[in-house]
Amino acid sequence: MIRPSWHEYFMKIAEDTKLRSNCIRRQVGAIIVKDKRIIATGYNGTPAGITPCFEGGCERCIRREKNELAEGEDKNSCICVHAEQNAIIQCAYHGVSTKDANMYITGMPCRQCAKLIINCGIKTIYAKQEEHDPLGELLLKQAGIELILL
Repeated sequence: MIRPSWHEYFMKIAEDTKLRSNCIRRQVGAIIVKDKRIIATGYNGTPAGITPCFEGGCERCIRREKNELAEGEDKNSCICVHAEQNAIIQCAYHGVSTKDANMYITGMPCRQCAKLIINCGIKTIYAKQEEHDPLGELLLKQAGIELILL
């Protein structure tokens, strides 16, 4: 049996976490790790208590599926919460510090998530996909947050 590296281990858990997503457009998982311990997980989807996206909860996602909206159009009408946001929210909800933590994400952070990641003190992001938001990536770089593609 081959034991996975820490990075492989944490990314696998992020991959498993994304399976809980209720978004019909895209599934993303994120975990926050501090001192090689998982302190939070997050996946994308509608807020708690709101009809899941796959049950019609997010009008924008439905319109995108029907090709009524172009990629990137009317993003502000989407009610889904990003995986990175949900992981950070879980830390806040439970009173767990994210200062100097690492984040593993099955995608790349958008500009909104980049701003949250910067302000919550995460120092390193390990991401799996190269698809990216150039402004999000620039903000992370300017803030001195290391972004490593796995």
